[in-house]
Amino acid sequence: MTRRPLRLGVIGLGAISPYYLAAAERLPGWEVGAVCDTRAEALEQYPGRGTRFRDHRTLLSEARPDALVVAVPNHAHLAVCRDALVAGVPVCVEKPLALTAAEGRLLVDLARRRDVALMTAFHRRYNTAVRELALRAAGRKAVAVRVRYLERIEEHLGGEDWYLDPARCGGGCVADNGPNALDLVRLLLGEVTVTGCDIRRDGCGTDRQAVIRLHGPAASTASVELDWSYPGELKDVEVELADGEILRADMLAGHQGFKASLWHEYEEILTEFASFVDRKARPGEGAHGGLPALELVEEAYRRSRPAAASAAEGEA
Repeated sequence: MTRRPLRLGVIGLGAISPYYLAAAERLPGWEVGAVCDTRAEALEQYPGRGTRFRDHRTLLSEARPDALVVAVPNHAHLAVCRDALVAGVPVCVEKPLALTAAEGRLLVDLARRRDVALMTAFHRRYNTAVRELALRAAGRKAVAVRVRYLERIEEHLGGEDWYLDPARCGGGCVADNGPNALDLVRLLLGEVTVTGCDIRRDGCGTDRQAVIRLHGPAASTASVELDWSYPGELKDVEVELADGEILRADMLAGHQGFKASLWHEYEEILTEFASFVDRKARPGEGAHGGLPALELVEEAYRRSRPAAASAAEGEA
């Protein structure tokens, strides 16, 4: 007997939600059952199917989704995810898992006690070029990894000004782009520790540029370069293997148009999320490292030292 599509609820109709909504429309195993945003104008502009709600608790109780995507500002992740997990609804939450590691631990523990899937959406690990690189590196000793995540953040806001508010974002480029980049390091090296971090902040205290240094298994090393003031966009991975071969992956190559690489990445996210919801697979601790990545972000901030003054200072 053919199983009916999973009913998806989407909380937050900001810059990232179109990728989830489009993926749910394309994948036969999903259908959008309900959407939610606290902003009336966002709901009015939403063109798709699904019942509209202003409060996520009302959506959970009335729409009764099979699963939930949480794409709200970072500071709201804890409350929305906690309510969904208490209701027994599997959650796929945008990175970072929560605003702090302490909040992340609360969510992971709650998901474990309730036996409800909790997945952090690290979309870059689903990137075609990254997956090909990971396959080529599998079973071979990596001695060094470099991840670069460079963009001009103002071009990526999509009207979401909370990214530039450290209280709602959790910081700046380290808090928001850092988890994606650090997850790729963990994907390629395994468990790593932060050994140092240099940060440049603007006049509002937002970190605009950072270099995070890490140490991995068997004396391997890694660096993560982040930039919110880069003129354009550059996102790539480089792996040096013990035999001297260098592997590279350009996350943007082959995808024409602004943010075009995200369409296939989010389709793969929902494909994997469906396997967790259907219990065909069980997510790991924090599902692909939501909590470990958050802990690495906090350690980077703890170990950070101010870098020399830069042109980024004074920018909004």
